[in-house]
Amino acid sequence: MDRTDAEGRRRPVTTLTSKEHAEEARPRMSPRRKRRIARGVQYAVFFVAVALVGVLADWNGLQEQFLEPSVAERLFPDLITVALLNTVVYTLSGFAAGLVLGLAVALMRLSSVAPYRWVAMAYIEFFRGLPALLIFIFVGVGVPLAFPGTAFPGGTYGQVACALGLVSAAYMAETIRAGIQAVPRGQLEAARTLGMPHATAMRSIVIPQAFRIIVPPLTNELVLLFKDSSLVLFLGVTLQQRELTKFGRDFAGQTANTTPIFVAGLCYLLVTVPLGYLVRRLEARHAKER
Repeated sequence: MDRTDAEGRRRPVTTLTSKEHAEEARPRMSPRRKRRIARGVQYAVFFVAVALVGVLADWNGLQEQFLEPSVAERLFPDLITVALLNTVVYTLSGFAAGLVLGLAVALMRLSSVAPYRWVAMAYIEFFRGLPALLIFIFVGVGVPLAFPGTAFPGGTYGQVACALGLVSAAYMAETIRAGIQAVPRGQLEAARTLGMPHATAMRSIVIPQAFRIIVPPLTNELVLLFKDSSLVLFLGVTLQQRELTKFGRDFAGQTANTTPIFVAGLCYLLVTVPLGYLVRRLEARHAKER
């Protein structure tokens, strides 16, 4: 059927079929309802997956292999007094060495002297590009070959501090550089206007403010170093110098059971989880202060 418009032209009249009428009459689902349905499906999939794991897993076999109480009892007190203590000492010594070296590299990176910037950039790219394992092998094997008769102060502890420090300094240097650059330029200019030397202004004004900014990422670096300390085993350690990973592996080999490795992993979590919580708190606090 055609219809004549106001100008006398004939236009066809479109008619809707019953199916089209039904589609128009059907109420459309709101975006909020769609999101609720999608969220419900995701929850259902998650709980089904958890239920399948709970039903299909061999919990008795897992308990015998990973949570054998008789094996776990044999780990104490050496697990705490030797392995965990050594891991903390290795981590803190490496962090201290990396912080000092990283600050020096960061200042070289910001120096107006071009060769300093080139050396700092080469150092950062070199040690960030190599796996930490290669650095440990270099420190344990390459340094004694390059300098015969030279011993690290503290023996293995000195080697670990050097290896972890070299690795962490490359990352800390960039973090510290970013923190220094985040301090308003006017702070340094005001100090120089008052007659304060550049080095004194950096040491007493800029660097303290920069460290307030970079405390969260530095704490995160401490967590990474705590885990990287497991590479100490490649340096060759005595029984009293073992850290958590080496300690767990040795006992697992003696008992033919992986409970020592599992317990060592729990000790890592005992330290890293609170540190991770501290990082989140510091980040939240810093975000409120900005």
